[in-house]
Amino acid sequence: VQLQASGGGLVQAGGSLRLSCAGSRRTFRPLGVGWFRQVPGTERDFVASIDWDAETSDVADSVKGRFTISRDIAKNTVYLQMNALKPEDTGIYYCAARSYTGSRSNNDYTWWGQGTLVTVSS
Repeated sequence: VQLQASGGGLVQAGGSLRLSCAGSRRTFRPLGVGWFRQVPGTERDFVASIDWDAETSDVADSVKGRFTISRDIAKNTVYLQMNALKPEDTGIYYCAARSYTGSRSNNDYTWWGQGTLVTVSS
């Protein structure tokens, strides 16, 4: 399974970005997808996840009310809409996939994309 993360960039605090995670058509549909954030020298932290059918999603408490995860099944793409960004949201955002359901644990994921850098200036 190949995952392509995109949409990162430089934004001022309070701004918005939308990240995309595109997967290959044949293998992406039965997979749960998660987004994780990593700052150099630290572990990858859970941000959000969504199940294969988009019926169930989960977001970390630190981004609840600001970030939304969604999925366009027809386009084989998962989105992370990030609003009201804060400097502490800065990091490399990775999308990852596993069978059927999402998970908060990065150890549960089998496939990983290459990451996209988000920088929020104060």
